[in-house]
Parts: sequence; C-alpha cells; structure tokens
Amino acid sequence: MSTTTKPRIHYDCTKCPAFCCSIYERVVVTQRDVKRLARHFELTHEEAERRFTKRNGDERILRRQKDPLLGQTCRFLDLETRGCTIYHARPQICREYPGRTRCGYYDILQFERATQEDDSVLPLIQLRFLKPKRDS
Repeated sequence: MSTTTKPRIHYDCTKCPAFCCSIYERVVVTQRDVKRLARHFELTHEEAERRFTKRNGDERILRRQKDPLLGQTCRFLDLETRGCTIYHARPQICREYPGRTRCGYYDILQFERATQEDDSVLPLIQLRFLKPKRDS
C-alpha cells in the first residue's frame, strides 16, 4: 500500500454552476497572475492588468461580468458552459480552490438536488461577511 496516494476528491466542477466564480465579490490577483494572463493573451503586463483587473482599495482584483444565472461572475466564466475560459492561465487562488477534498458549495448543490429529487434545482447561495459586534 502506497503512502503517497492522493485523497479522494468529493466534487465535480463540471456538474456545478460555478458557484465559486460567482459568489465571491473579489478574486484577488497577484502580479504573477497578471503576468500569466498577459502571456496567455499575448499582451503586455500593463495591458492585461488594465483589461482584466481593477483596484479595490489595496487589492488588485479580476473584473466581473453580468451573469443571468447568479447575478455577477468572473469575467472569464463562459456563461453557457459554466466553465473557465482561461483554465490554464487562471489565478493561483482559483488553482488552489477549494484547498481540500470537499467543496461546500458542491455539497449544498448535491444535497438540495437529492432532497428535492430534482437534478435541475439550483440553490441560490449568497455570502455576506459581517463583523461581530463586540460588547463594550
């Protein structure tokens, strides 16, 4: 028995409507990510940065597009196939996501479809980050 066996993955991105591309308002990109995009599109670093990113305070983030299914999404999501159009040039944060053997959004999707007994059900997921109030 090998001690280097990979853990079993419990999600299938091709069966998901791309929740991770849609529910996060900000996808932070590094200079290395912009360089990868520039190379992919055969652009200068500056042109890739201008076309594909914008500033959000101190962060550089990917631009977004309107999504008829989930409201807003990453500008690189194909709205028909729900797949990434820059898969091999995607930012590092996307490469590492979800960073474990399970994806919570995929689990919710599968749970709701099984509960409703309908494979077309699409639960709407919204993330809101609230700062807890501290007692004075």
